[in-house]
Amino acid sequence: MVKAMTYHIALGSNKGDKFKYLQDAIDLIFERIGAIKLISKVYKSAAFGFEGDDFFNCCLVMESDLEPQSVLEVLLDIERGMGRVRTDDQTYEARTIDLDIIFAQDQIIDSETLLVPHPEMQKRKFVLLPLHDVASKVKHPRLDKTVSVLLDECKDKSVLEPINIWLKNPSKQFDFSKYNYIAIEGNIGAGKTSLATKIATDFNAKLILERFADNPFLPKFYEEPNRYAFTLEMSFLADRYQQISDDLSQLDLFKDFMVSDYDVFKSLIFSKITLQEEEFSLYRKLFYLMYKDIAKPDLYVYLYQNTQKLQLNIKKRGRDYEQNIADDYLEKINAGYIDFLKTQTDVKVNIIDISNRDFLASRKDYLWVLNAICGD
Repeated sequence: MVKAMTYHIALGSNKGDKFKYLQDAIDLIFERIGAIKLISKVYKSAAFGFEGDDFFNCCLVMESDLEPQSVLEVLLDIERGMGRVRTDDQTYEARTIDLDIIFAQDQIIDSETLLVPHPEMQKRKFVLLPLHDVASKVKHPRLDKTVSVLLDECKDKSVLEPINIWLKNPSKQFDFSKYNYIAIEGNIGAGKTSLATKIATDFNAKLILERFADNPFLPKFYEEPNRYAFTLEMSFLADRYQQISDDLSQLDLFKDFMVSDYDVFKSLIFSKITLQEEEFSLYRKLFYLMYKDIAKPDLYVYLYQNTQKLQLNIKKRGRDYEQNIADDYLEKINAGYIDFLKTQTDVKVNIIDISNRDFLASRKDYLWVLNAICGD
């Protein structure tokens, strides 16, 4: 997965319903660019550099997989869609919405179309004061001074008035607060690890990832399944039991909930496919001895993906030992999951068909999946 970058964006409006323009812009930034982490207060200030109505200004902190140039292009498109017309000259003018990248993590960018950090930010109190609300300790990569110091040193004498109305963070529409523990499951290549990681990052969750890469029997199993099946499944069971028991028992007071990319019951699903009947009978007895002591998820999300798409994803991620997995094997795994999910009465189950979705490449698809998870 591409590592997300942190951006600080300044927003301003002095035409029409200014507060609504700010909120609409924030909603569009969330829909098209990335997760909104923090939003400052809204401040009213006099028009700067020209005669006009007062401005409403704010700043937000955002995380996005997009590179700075792409973020700029989307911001400009949002401006155009909201009626902003940028002119080639550098004169100040009234505007429905103004969106500027102040910081792009700690990068320094000096191109024909983009200057980061914003070259005028340290001179503008209408930028620094709302920025201080959300990023007082962030350091300017050129000036090597924190936003707090820049605000103290700013010679701009403008008077800013805080508005007693708060902008809404659009991420709040996805309510994970009703769950303590969510398990994201799916077939090989369905994208469960990627989705669990994105949810943990965007919604302040403790992330629990299966340690499959540490299992020395997995490559051997794909080469000689009959020989290594029982050893592999017992190894997985012991490791999953130990890991999930440890992780679920360690509370993190700074996280809102837990999300994992597996549930221990997958051990029984896979073993039923890979083991001989006598081996499976023994394995099942051992499994239930362990399973009764493990905390169950409040929500079990199953990502259904068709076999063709699974194979494409498997090829794309390029693990050598997975490249010869047969379609029949993937279809048996899917059938095993569906049979298991049909029998669940104590756990809330949500089956989501993502066959025509790509939540890694498309933020629209990602938000669709979030809505499918959180919707009742």
